[in-house]
Amino acid sequence: MEVILHGFILSLGLILPLGVQNVFIFTQGAMQPSLARALPATVTAAVCDTILIVLSVSGLSFLMLQVDGLRTLMMIGGIIFLVYMSVSIWRSSPTEKMEGAALPVKKQILFACSVSFLNPSALVDIVGVIGTSSLQYSGYELLLFTISCIAVSWLWFFALMLAGARIKHFSNQEKVMAIFNKSAAIFIFAMAIYLAVGLL
Repeated sequence: MEVILHGFILSLGLILPLGVQNVFIFTQGAMQPSLARALPATVTAAVCDTILIVLSVSGLSFLMLQVDGLRTLMMIGGIIFLVYMSVSIWRSSPTEKMEGAALPVKKQILFACSVSFLNPSALVDIVGVIGTSSLQYSGYELLLFTISCIAVSWLWFFALMLAGARIKHFSNQEKVMAIFNKSAAIFIFAMAIYLAVGLL
């Protein structure tokens, strides 16, 4: 139980702060006409986190980050995708039909992968914190720790999707969505600038 709680609390503490992943999943939950249409982004983000967590506890992620130029390449890719995402969200209009304003499945998957695999802060959290914390466990305890961390990601992303979907029930839905869209686009673009500055 201590191992499970350790993994749960540690992962929850890392995933709670506002980040690009959280903004994107919440946005899709609000923009898509139904919960089913928002599933691609939600499931993709959860699967990406699962992959990163498994790599971190197995030690493979540390080897990946030692490859020369890999970090720079990942950051450049992240900047390109984040700028593209911010522009797409900024241009989306809540006054249009939801089907037209919401991102299609391919873009959802692409963006979810980019903000998961190409986001240095996410890599540091999962690889640096979860990977390091897992070193104290082995065997069955390591398995429980890993499952606990993965469960938090899946539960959190689905909760974000549901929270975003609740906006549809607001009487001033269009105004709320307009404000959130612009705010999310600005935040994501700011993250792209942050990554660009880190390359200098």
